Amino acid sequence: MTTVFVEIPAPAQAAPPAALRDSPLRRILRAAPPYLYLAPGLALLIIWTYRPLVQTAQLSFYSWNLLPTSPMVPAGTDNYEQLLAAPELANAVWYTLAVIAGLLPFTVALPVVVALATRQVNGRAREWYRALIFTPMLVAPVASAAVWQWLLDPGSGAVNRFLGVDVNWLYENVPAQISIIGITGWHLLGFAVLLVSAGLSGINDDYSAAAQLDGASRWQTTRWITLPLLSPTLVFLVLMTVLLGAQWTFPLIDTLTQGGPAAATTHIYYLLWDYGFHSHQAGLGAAAGVIFFTTFGVVALFLIWLSDRISHHDD
Repeated sequence: MTTVFVEIPAPAQAAPPAALRDSPLRRILRAAPPYLYLAPGLALLIIWTYRPLVQTAQLSFYSWNLLPTSPMVPAGTDNYEQLLAAPELANAVWYTLAVIAGLLPFTVALPVVVALATRQVNGRAREWYRALIFTPMLVAPVASAAVWQWLLDPGSGAVNRFLGVDVNWLYENVPAQISIIGITGWHLLGFAVLLVSAGLSGINDDYSAAAQLDGASRWQTTRWITLPLLSPTLVFLVLMTVLLGAQWTFPLIDTLTQGGPAAATTHIYYLLWDYGFHSHQAGLGAAAGVIFFTTFGVVALFLIWLSDRISHHDD
């Protein structure tokens, strides 16, 4: 007897009604929650950052003295032409470069030396060391400026007595420039040391142990293993110093020297502030802001591109 199996096809399923299909509105609603979480932050970013940037760019093409009763007069590109022809701009740019170059030892070189020298500090001593070295960062710049003004006094200041010199630190060109850089570096040193220490703690000790087994000295291990693996942290510190170094000095300049003597401590940010709030040339100050923002934006992009090329990562 032969058994014949006959395959009965399953009944075709009817397509779901149009109301149950995945409509575009439902897809949007499913994708919306992450953007709703970001919405408050994006709104504040637009209101407090991008909106002022647009208004500054618009103001740079007008002449206005900041008085509400005074109308804004269209000036075309006169503000930019006047700014680029001003002799004080070149001096401000040169001092800005000097500030950046003078702060790099405090934010890169010295932090590496201090962090490497204190790498073996452990226990409660490590906590005390971190607290003491970070303390200057917590001091308000205006408060520290008052103390430093007393320390740098040419007649009874402790700095002149300690060094055995007679220098008017805040009223001579070069000493005033050195003072601003030195005080700012004192503020930033502890913060940079903590960043470098955090970078060192993220480096696997197996690399150094393997190098020592191969006969490498401590200096060779530091030069060829530790510093290359620390490069992302160092590049970040360089980037922050280049982009923010002049801003960090602003409160000290405004408190101690007011840009003097003879504009020796006037950098680009203080020049911008002087145009806007001392000379009441809002359009000129806005033009300076646009130029500086664009310049530092290009520099930031270049440094980010360069950091991707020279940084070594522990993979």
